[in-house]
Amino acid sequence: MLVNVALVLGTFLFMEGVAWFTHKYVMHGFLWSWHRDHHNHHNGFFEINDLFAVVFSLTAIGMFLAGVAIPELSFLTWIGAGVTLYGLFYFIFHDIIVHRRVKMKIDTSGRYMQRIMRAHYIHHKVHSKEGAEAFGFLYAPKKYDRPVKTAKTEVKAG
Repeated sequence: MLVNVALVLGTFLFMEGVAWFTHKYVMHGFLWSWHRDHHNHHNGFFEINDLFAVVFSLTAIGMFLAGVAIPELSFLTWIGAGVTLYGLFYFIFHDIIVHRRVKMKIDTSGRYMQRIMRAHYIHHKVHSKEGAEAFGFLYAPKKYDRPVKTAKTEVKAG
């Protein structure tokens, strides 16, 4: 049981690295043709960029099927669950919270949310294949923190 939980959580964490690598070298690389509409205005709800979600979903489904059908590969079921969990968090963060593709009211005032959203907005300032930064989806370095605003304190004259 603990091994299965570790596989799910480990895969979830590993997927941020996979997503970063894929975003930087595949989406902003040889498959820019799929990702371009995500950085530029387009009509309609769906984007060609959504094909990446289909590819990751099919990968997870394949792991589930192999893990269930072949007992020796049952660990793939748990890895597929980790990929699916990452996909769910990605969808909530990226499509619902950041890009508002699904209208929901969500509190984004926390430090983590502000950092990750700022990094993503900085990423989207670039509308071309080259020159972008901040390729992560659920993690952003501290350099994307905004300074915390503090209330001005009154100074009493003596």
